[in-house]
Amino acid sequence: MEEGLKSRLILILCILTAIFFVVAVSSCSKTGQLKSIRDKEMSLRLDAEKEKEDIAKERDALKEKLKKSEEALAEEKTGLDTAKKTLVQEQLINMSLKEELQKVSKLKDALEEDLKEALATKASKGKK
Repeated sequence: MEEGLKSRLILILCILTAIFFVVAVSSCSKTGQLKSIRDKEMSLRLDAEKEKEDIAKERDALKEKLKKSEEALAEEKTGLDTAKKTLVQEQLINMSLKEELQKVSKLKDALEEDLKEALATKASKGKK
């Protein structure tokens, strides 16, 4: 009987050893799979972080370009305002010069008429 008990005990221990071996192998296999998944996830996270940093750099560069463009636009606007003021001044000067020219033309016409009359009067006195 003792021998039957020993063989049963050995059989139970062999079965338990086989079960523990299968559990250990499956545990190692799952650990390897989880490590692989974790590595992939870490790689994706690193890629996403790098992409985020690149986008942040692009955004900062675009902000800088926008700031420079706004400054250039402000300078151009100031130049345009100055040019408009100068144009208005020149137009006013042109209008006053035209008025002066019209006055001088009227005065010239009047003087020509006076000269014609004076010459006509002198010519009629000279013939007499």
